[in-house]
Amino acid sequence: MTDSPPTHSTKPPAGSTRLQRKVLIVLATGQILGGLGVGATLALGALLVTEVSGSSALSGLAATMNTLGAAILAIPLARLAQRRGRRISLTTGALVAILGASVIVTAAILGSLPLLLTGMGLQGAAIALNLQSRFAATDLALQKTRARDLSLIVWSTTIGSVVGPNLFEPSELLGRAFGLPQFTGGFLIAMAAQVLGAAVYFLGLRPDPLKLALARGATIKNKPGPAGGFGSLRSVPAARQAVLIVALSHAVMVAVMSMTPVHLTSHGATLSLVGLTISLHVAGMYALSPVFGWLADKMGRAQTVLLGQATFAIALLLTFLGAENQALVLAALILLGLGWSASTVAGSTMVTESVPVQDRPGLQGTSDLVMNLCGAAGGALAGPILAMVGFSGLGLVFLAAVLVVAVKTVRDTRVPI
Repeated sequence: MTDSPPTHSTKPPAGSTRLQRKVLIVLATGQILGGLGVGATLALGALLVTEVSGSSALSGLAATMNTLGAAILAIPLARLAQRRGRRISLTTGALVAILGASVIVTAAILGSLPLLLTGMGLQGAAIALNLQSRFAATDLALQKTRARDLSLIVWSTTIGSVVGPNLFEPSELLGRAFGLPQFTGGFLIAMAAQVLGAAVYFLGLRPDPLKLALARGATIKNKPGPAGGFGSLRSVPAARQAVLIVALSHAVMVAVMSMTPVHLTSHGATLSLVGLTISLHVAGMYALSPVFGWLADKMGRAQTVLLGQATFAIALLLTFLGAENQALVLAALILLGLGWSASTVAGSTMVTESVPVQDRPGLQGTSDLVMNLCGAAGGALAGPILAMVGFSGLGLVFLAAVLVVAVKTVRDTRVPI
């Protein structure tokens, strides 16, 4: 493993600022479309699994398969980016997500749970390309604005992701117009959005930002380590710390978010209220991400992570104290999104900065793999935990992960408290 990159940026090549601006516009457009597709199906997956299986205890499998699919696809997409660039990798991810949505609709028609879960896994490609897009924003970014550029791509998902959940009822009308089963109309919207997103990535990312970044630093030593991202995890403590922050933060968010629609509908909430709750949660995840990017650049990466973990803790305490109060559940979900945003923006920037440019795609893919495996585990555990201790107990269980991240961040980065 080569030494970590310097902490101070050199003067950028002529025209790089204009090119970086173009890259950010293309990535943001793709994220808006991708966010619309993900948002339109975010809560429908759990409801559709419950409908097909006949058991709410299995509802967490929707989020589990989504995040497991994203985990499985993370490293192949990262390797494709290393070989062919971000343009081909992101376009391929969108095409796989389209396939996943079509399989889900087919499974609902046939009433097949195994096929439905397979489609959920394939649709995890939408999550995988969403995550890779934020890293693509850092390929040509300067160190002093790296967190900001990454956060702008996270933010751009806000528009589609907030609008998407509010399409639950209109999408049901669309599904019925085509004679499709309940809870499937949103997946038609997801397919159309991803088709447009694939076109944006394929046509817009010219020249390819990752290819250009690698070419600018090309030397005889500028080759990825033979062990890839896992080698970086073994040999670079900063890489391990950054991946842990991103992974456990994602697990907390997925576990609580995925069970919220089930909890609310079981207590008589309408689909409109569920959609509003998820919309505001997703707004918390994305809308203020530029603020957290600015804080990470100005105040520090580790300090912003700790801010995110404190926000998580408040959210989880609200789920404990107000599980039966729909207003408090709504507030908890908003704070849950904000905690995820701060932790993910700062943590992802730490992932990128922990290794040299040639090793970044490998570590980024490994980070997304670990992140989504933890998310899948969180989603899988959330259903049984909900059945055993209820929504209030669910928050307390996952508070342990928040404490682990906070303590390790203070200890490993020596943040004063």
